[in-house]
Amino acid sequence: MSKEKINRIKQFLTTELWRTTGRENLPFWRKVLYSLLKVLTLTVRGFQSKDLAIKANGLTYSLTFAIVPILAMVLAIAKGFGFDAIIEARLNNSFLGEMNLVPMVMGFVERYLDTTQGGVFIGIGLLILIWAVYAFFRSVELAFNGIWNVQQSRSIARQLSNYIFILFLVPILMVVTSGLSIYLNSAASSLTHISILWDMQRGFVKFLSYFIVWMVFTWIYWAIPNTKVRFVAALVPGVLMGTLFQLLQALSMYLIVFLSRTSIVYGAFASIPLLLMWLQWSCLLILIGAELSYSIQNKEEFEYEKDLNAMSRRYKDCLTLYLLAAIIERFNADEPPLSAHEMAHKYRLPVRLVNQLLSRLLEVGVVRTLFVENNEEKTYQPALDTHKISVGMVFDRIDAQGTEAFLRGIPRDVQEFWERFLQMKAEHNSLNEVFVSELKR
Repeated sequence: MSKEKINRIKQFLTTELWRTTGRENLPFWRKVLYSLLKVLTLTVRGFQSKDLAIKANGLTYSLTFAIVPILAMVLAIAKGFGFDAIIEARLNNSFLGEMNLVPMVMGFVERYLDTTQGGVFIGIGLLILIWAVYAFFRSVELAFNGIWNVQQSRSIARQLSNYIFILFLVPILMVVTSGLSIYLNSAASSLTHISILWDMQRGFVKFLSYFIVWMVFTWIYWAIPNTKVRFVAALVPGVLMGTLFQLLQALSMYLIVFLSRTSIVYGAFASIPLLLMWLQWSCLLILIGAELSYSIQNKEEFEYEKDLNAMSRRYKDCLTLYLLAAIIERFNADEPPLSAHEMAHKYRLPVRLVNQLLSRLLEVGVVRTLFVENNEEKTYQPALDTHKISVGMVFDRIDAQGTEAFLRGIPRDVQEFWERFLQMKAEHNSLNEVFVSELKR
């Protein structure tokens, strides 16, 4: 491929692609293709800029310490319902079972539970168990919030309720899938001579296991970030990453066979690097899915990204006044106010630009936010008498926004220049006829 063609592809992916908003009169297949390219581009960019590989290493480290307490909590819940044997059987059929790690892990779990129940300091062991589980899920939530650019975390009460729900959900789903598998196997035992029905039954059981994993992954991407995630933005990566997770387990089992020679080097510790590798890949898949979810929901935020970064002040001022005029017009006509996304779609403007300009007007007190019934997003309406909102007043407020005259120890000449500048700005409607040399005298 020639260098010129590579540059053209790069130019398309960085600029031209983001000038296509989906509102143009394009064939449906091209709109879908462009949308897919945007999502993939943002996901790859986020993977690099947000250091997801490093975050996956951190989660792997955290999960290595938390895996025994998490299994202990899951088994304690399972014992309370009387189906701990089913959980152990499912573990034997998983990647841990293939590495013969289940007896060792179960031994750790039983000793852990015995310690929490019979410790000298009653309750301390249980608190340590809960804290280990909480610390891992907390690190996952922080990683997700970092991907979604969310600064504020949930309250501790909300965090605990979500984490406890996950711990209850996992054993229940395991029992449901196991029970359905046993029922279908027993129901089809008399039909083994009918190959088609037998194959259909096996296929349904396999689909059911995938479906449960899809549900869990979708719930993770929908519920863990401390922001409103659209269901579609959680469902697509949930299905994709859930499928890849199942395939990863199958691939890992094959790797165990092919890498069995590692026992010559590692001996009894051969399963440890394999376990760490599987945990790291799993954490990386989960984080990539979270980045994919963010890209699906926020791809509109990056429209005209390169153009907006080079946008002139004059054009930005013009669009600021246009949005303000539209808000005033709807207010005077007693029409319901619009949200930022509604304005972006109605006036065919980039969502990111509309948010920036509205934030600008909000900060200077020209508009205010209002929550309207049947509209989950905040809407905007004038904060002042519309007959008193002039162009000069708006830009005077914008120009004065922020801190001024805060420098200390500056020459007196600089301070006098600032005072003359303010005086001339107040005396002249336009500074076009004022020469810069006149300000410094």
